[in-house]
Parts: sequence; C-alpha cells; structure tokens
Amino acid sequence: MAQLQQADLRNRLLRALAPDDFLALQPALRREDMAVRRIMIAAHTTIETVYFVEAGIVSVTNDGMRGRVEIGLIGREGLVGAAPVLLGDDRTPYTHFVQAPGRMLAIDAPALLGAVEARPAMRLMLLRYIHTHFAQTAQTAFANARGNTPMRLARWLLMYQDRSDSDAVMVTHEFMSLMLGVERPGVTAALRRLEGDGFVRKHRGLVEIVDRDGLLELAGDSYGTAEAEYDRLIGELGTGGAGTPMAPSRGP
Repeated sequence: MAQLQQADLRNRLLRALAPDDFLALQPALRREDMAVRRIMIAAHTTIETVYFVEAGIVSVTNDGMRGRVEIGLIGREGLVGAAPVLLGDDRTPYTHFVQAPGRMLAIDAPALLGAVEARPAMRLMLLRYIHTHFAQTAQTAFANARGNTPMRLARWLLMYQDRSDSDAVMVTHEFMSLMLGVERPGVTAALRRLEGDGFVRKHRGLVEIVDRDGLLELAGDSYGTAEAEYDRLIGELGTGGAGTPMAPSRGP
C-alpha cells in the first residue's frame, strides 16, 4: 500500500494536525471501505478501532424500545469513536453505522491513545472535535424540541450536503422517517413543502438540493451553531454539494 500523504487526505482532522503529529499516526492508519449499513461501532461493546472518515457519512443513533432515532452525523470532518476513547472510556451507548458508503482510515484505539498521550497538541485538536460534535448533538435536541418536521428536515439535508460531494441525497422516505423519528406521512408532507417552495426536487430514492439558501432560511437557528464552532476551532467544515460555501444560519 502506498504511503499516506497528509496533503492528499480528505479527512479534515488529519489535515489539520501538525505535520509531525500526522507522521506519528501515519504507520498505524489503514484504508478501509465503508459499506452502507455497516455497523462501525455497536452500542455497549468494547471499541477496538476508531475511524477517520475520508468519504461517506456515518449516523450516530439512539436505539430504544420504540425504535431508532438519529442524534448525530459524522463525515470527513470527524473521527468515529472519538469521544469515548479519548475521554477515558471503551464503549458508547450509541450505535454508529454507515449511512452513505465511502472510505475511511482506521486506527486501533490503543495506537491512537498512545499517540495522544505523547503529543498534547494532537490531543487538543481531537478534543476540540469532540466539543464540536457535542454542539451538534445539542443542536439536534434543540431542533427536535422547538422545530417542526420541515425545519428539522431542512437542517438534516444541510448537514448531509456539508459532508457530501453532491447535491443529491440518496435516501428513501422510510429512512428519513427513521432518522428524524417521525412517521412517514410527516416526512412526505415535509418534502412536499420543501419541493413546493423550490428548495429541493424529489426523485426515486434521492432528494436533490436546488436552493441551499432557502433551506438555511427554513432551518433557522437549528443549523449553524455546531458548524461555526468547527470553523472556529478546526477549520472549514465543508461545502454545500457542488462547491457552494457553507453559510451560517440567518435565523427564522
């Protein structure tokens, strides 16, 4: 396998590391594919490996008696398994599975821990990422408590687009219903509104985003806080699909 070059990577955390810190991780990193629906970290099990996403999207879900609800998204801005491992635990109550296929760089948890113990600047960078992910989870709680389904769907589409190379979101109504924790008729009605307002176009098995500014307006205060924290602490989170710079929330 060709040696990994920091400048060639797409994971923003790895690119943000100091060159010497990246070189300390480089020998332990290995390329892996991310197959759709693969469970990367199962709830309440020992975390042996963590993953820097290069392409694709990972859902973080709470799985309860009444079903599964998404509480977070991780793409090429992040590290899957960061919080429990770096905060001194070896497991999480949440499931992490591949929502959109892609590729990643895996590293054994002990190898990452050994590197951060020796390199405080690396630890600080990864802890900053954990802070931004906690902010995302807090915004999800805010959106679920204060927002209607169209607003929550607009936020979810924006977050997906930030982590994608395309304006097309490959997703079914059933899956959006599962991720948002609402019944399918509610998702269908919300999509109909977004399409009627000219924000998206529906196709079989996918939703095409055509007006990001409109989605930002609809998402309001539910979107932008976590993204701004990432930009402040680490660097630009992403672009909206085909090269559109991510914009902050403008409020309702």
